[in-house]
Amino acid sequence: MRVLYYVLYLLLFLFQGCSSAKMTPQPTASVNATAHTQSNFPPNVPANSITESFEDEFTQDEATQSTDDFHTYNRAMTSFNDVFYSSVLDPVSKAYGDVVPQPFRIGLSNFIQNLQFPVRLANNLLQGKINNSAQEFESFLTNSIIGLGGLMNPAQDLLHIPVHDEDFGQTLGYYNIVPGPHIVLPFLGPSNARDLLGVTLDAYASPWVNVRGLERYKIPNNLAQSVGVIAVQMTNKNSLNPGVYESLKKDALDLYPFLKDAYEQKRAAQIAR
Repeated sequence: MRVLYYVLYLLLFLFQGCSSAKMTPQPTASVNATAHTQSNFPPNVPANSITESFEDEFTQDEATQSTDDFHTYNRAMTSFNDVFYSSVLDPVSKAYGDVVPQPFRIGLSNFIQNLQFPVRLANNLLQGKINNSAQEFESFLTNSIIGLGGLMNPAQDLLHIPVHDEDFGQTLGYYNIVPGPHIVLPFLGPSNARDLLGVTLDAYASPWVNVRGLERYKIPNNLAQSVGVIAVQMTNKNSLNPGVYESLKKDALDLYPFLKDAYEQKRAAQIAR
């Protein structure tokens, strides 16, 4: 039962934040394949030593890449998620968007983001980002009071206060904790061991995730309500960003490594900012 709770925590947190941001992998630098002749080497450096130095460099690069210990499982889960996104989530989101007016859906998204404030504040403080923490606190007060409990977002729309999305996975990365093995989650997609630990710890700060012993501080009071919150968030987010997944995958020759690389690059950029 405890494992099921953790899976639900992951479902909630990995769909928090801005879903409109596309994970676009950056082009990888190519190695010039033109062979050098021995006459191009310095006279006092043997050609074989240069070759060995290149081999050592490539070996080090491979060692620093995140591992893929669950390659077979990850490929199978990527295929499962692909069917789910295309055949279930997209059609349901489209029907939901046709029925529910866009202003209501935007208001719900704002409300969810506003109440995720404790997670953002805690992780900005843990990373020593004092100015960001102050802006998060200012934004929460502004949206809660002037923005009708967070249904509107005057902090961004009028005062131009940015949102500093930070989670515990990013905090661990900030302190140079390695990502660990890549793991594809059901319904959620790419992740890694570090981020799985992060979302589990973030669950204790978020009002959106039911944690045993902390029910009185949470919006969902039981497992069924947590599932309902997850489903509504996924559908609402996807309805506001139609076609994002299909647009993302259309350029992928091999979907699994494409999504894996895109995720790792995205997380590295989030940690570095």
